[in-house]
Amino acid sequence: MKILVTGARGFIGKNLIAELNNQKYTNIIEYTRDTDPALLDAYCQEVDFVFHLAGVNRPQEQSEFMDGNFGFTKTLLDSLKKHGNTCPVLIASSTQAALDNPYGKSKKAGEDLMIAYGQETGARVLIYRFPNVFGKWCRPNYNSAVATFCYNIARDLPITVNDPSVVMHLVYIDDVVEELINALLGRENSDGVFCAVPVVHTITLGEIVDLIYSFKRSREERSVPNMSDEFTRKLYSTYLSYLPKDKFGYPLKMNVDDRGSFTEFIKTPDRGQVSVNISKPGITKGNHWHHSKNEKFLVVSGTGVIRFRKVGSGEVIEYYVSGDKLEVVDIPPGYTHNIENLGDTDMVTIMWANECFDPEKPDTYYLEV
Repeated sequence: MKILVTGARGFIGKNLIAELNNQKYTNIIEYTRDTDPALLDAYCQEVDFVFHLAGVNRPQEQSEFMDGNFGFTKTLLDSLKKHGNTCPVLIASSTQAALDNPYGKSKKAGEDLMIAYGQETGARVLIYRFPNVFGKWCRPNYNSAVATFCYNIARDLPITVNDPSVVMHLVYIDDVVEELINALLGRENSDGVFCAVPVVHTITLGEIVDLIYSFKRSREERSVPNMSDEFTRKLYSTYLSYLPKDKFGYPLKMNVDDRGSFTEFIKTPDRGQVSVNISKPGITKGNHWHHSKNEKFLVVSGTGVIRFRKVGSGEVIEYYVSGDKLEVVDIPPGYTHNIENLGDTDMVTIMWANECFDPEKPDTYYLEV
């Protein structure tokens, strides 16, 4: 199958082509601003599907709206018609096509061309009126508030929010690409000619900004946001894609003493926290118990033993652990416990606790195993 993608270097185009490549589509024709226009006619003679993603949204002159969003669409459809090629054509339009402004009018004119073309030729025509699309590889400080906010906040640059109460309707780039490939396979989410991305997120501008600032703080707080919220998860992924290249890493606070170290790695609002514990040879750590807090220990390097004793009982339970055979050991409440390094090298243990440590309510009581 030969697939033509116009606007191949644009935000949606780059993401779509990357996923088409991932799915082993090998015959993709990329049409960009730098492509020789004379090649379009040859492409239209042989393609089996057209993703028409090219468009103009930030021109120097308003007349460029109509030239780019109507004129190029007409050139494309006329070329397909000339060669009798009735392959499916999908166009990326905008929700602004319903508005009375120069950009919206040009998008609506392109839609009308598509509808008329489908009626005349019998070709399968698909029109997507996208709201704001966000995600990786979107150009900041251009026409995407989300991209601009992520880019600027990650760099401590100022942002402008004129009205935080403005309601935004957004679709995530991965959801867009999934829907476009569904359309390629004839499984589009459609109502006749018009199609839509199934998942649209509605949120205020102020809420978006608050979330992005919280993502920035999360690195200092050693936390990650609530990933059960779909929009938060997608926006967090987007924010990370705009980090400066020298800011991918960030330091953690290591609590070091003569026994080794203890370092908090990740805190979550609803799934507890993960820490890294390093014990020197011969060292025993722990000897405490909890009423409600529970933990999971995973030794990833070195050898040791985890000992338990139910509070009030004299029976000691032992689990021998090693980085050579990864095994998770649950630490239940009501059992005093410790972990001893039996090897000649440092023992590294990944520890998960079901709740983040609260110094006001530590739920930790000293008791020798």
